[in-house]
Amino acid sequence: DAAWGAFVSKLAYKADRYGKWLIKCDQWLPSSKTCSCCGYKMGKMPLHIRVWTCPRCNEVHCRDTNSGKNLRNAGVIELKAAGLTVSA
Repeated sequence: DAAWGAFVSKLAYKADRYGKWLIKCDQWLPSSKTCSCCGYKMGKMPLHIRVWTCPRCNEVHCRDTNSGKNLRNAGVIELKAAGLTVSA
């Protein structure tokens, strides 16, 4: 989508301007269906399922909150791989 691409370009420009990092995750990262506690990856999960329980660790997840945690963790991994100190 052109609008999304324009937004990301502007965000990248602003991050660079202010000396900040912009971490972009793969759009196919299964962030909403991977347990942020133990890493278990669920199989197919229809979008109407908003809350789910991990069959491995029994953690109950709100799909959107869990996705946010996984995206944050992916960003922290990227920053640490670049040799930066991260406090979250």
